[in-house]
Amino acid sequence: MKTVAQQLEKFLKVAQPMAPLEVELADAVSCILAEDVRSLVDVPHTNLAALDGYAVRADETFGASAHPVTMPVVDEVFASSTERMAHTVGSCVRIASGARMPTGADAVVPLQSTDLGTATVTIRERVAPGENMRAQAEDVEAGSVVVQAGTRISSRHIALLAAAGRDRVVAHPKPRVVIMSIGDELVEPGNALGTGKIYDANSHALATAVTNAGAIAYRVGAVPDDRNTLREALKDQLLRADVIITTGGLSFGGGDTVKDVLSPLGSVRFDGLAMNPGRQLGVGTIGDVDGGDGGHDSVVIFCLPGNPVSAMVAFEVFVRPSLRKMAGYKHLTPRSIRARATRGVMSQVGSQDYVRAQVYGDPHGGYEFDPVGDVNQLSVSDFSVANGLAIVPAGVETVTIGDELECMILNV
Repeated sequence: MKTVAQQLEKFLKVAQPMAPLEVELADAVSCILAEDVRSLVDVPHTNLAALDGYAVRADETFGASAHPVTMPVVDEVFASSTERMAHTVGSCVRIASGARMPTGADAVVPLQSTDLGTATVTIRERVAPGENMRAQAEDVEAGSVVVQAGTRISSRHIALLAAAGRDRVVAHPKPRVVIMSIGDELVEPGNALGTGKIYDANSHALATAVTNAGAIAYRVGAVPDDRNTLREALKDQLLRADVIITTGGLSFGGGDTVKDVLSPLGSVRFDGLAMNPGRQLGVGTIGDVDGGDGGHDSVVIFCLPGNPVSAMVAFEVFVRPSLRKMAGYKHLTPRSIRARATRGVMSQVGSQDYVRAQVYGDPHGGYEFDPVGDVNQLSVSDFSVANGLAIVPAGVETVTIGDELECMILNV
């Protein structure tokens, strides 16, 4: 029987970072950059007005606060203007925010500091050199690194990359993950339930968790336990999947066929775990389902339990870190904090327990966790109100009030 740490090591060994690709900006959002990106241009590309006003030489406005200065307005410049203009001593130019500054002008007088004149303007406040203007390259210098490798690209980074002239970047692609629930008893929500049937909760929950983890989720309908049907379902998904997640079909009952179907298809191994919930998981790769020509590259596969609580706990502990590694993240495991128990908990000897809990508090006063419901029952309704998992180490049998445990914070 493996420990949680040993099993996590197996998952992370199988989940290797995906090869970087050059992608367009629109496809790069939420991806991890694989290399430093340098700017192709200065930002701003030239000296620009920072607001609407009059472009001047600052020294020609000195004393205006006490004695207003009147000067001719020789031209008007808009943000769309392309021609270069030189400053004429003793004059000014009406200028729009974002417009190119005349050569020799080094400040902008705001409109509210003038009489808004058109042929001549009276300036009532002095300005300092560089005031109300954006100097060339003050934001970004051409050739400088604007976004570093390892950065998760957000809309803010897209703005910077586009301003730097980049329309493509080299990034780790998001893993394409197929989620497949297995079982004759499963029915899609919205349909009528027959005798012995239950709704497929796992594929919906896992698809949401996969997306939250930064991957692309493809949820397929529930697959029955029939060996040939399951085999064909796996075959159909290999071309579009980097990862397949199955849930269910791992018990020792005669109708559960996952192990039989997967054993000849690759290197999937099923191990018992000293963990509660989620006592058995499968991990490995599958490849050519045809057994001959026309095979596909190997695909990572994670086999999770059928119980929704067990499946989601296993996802947080093992699958989320694996997907993050494949996507190029440096920090893999979910955020965790130390928190004190508000009531006692009995744990199974020799098993690392993940207790569904509400975690609350703050950095100054500390954190506490309140176990949700009966910790021995795998209740979906109880799990739905939990925001964390309190981790009881395998060597701990009793948790008493005030005991401090590591609590994994749930992302979704």
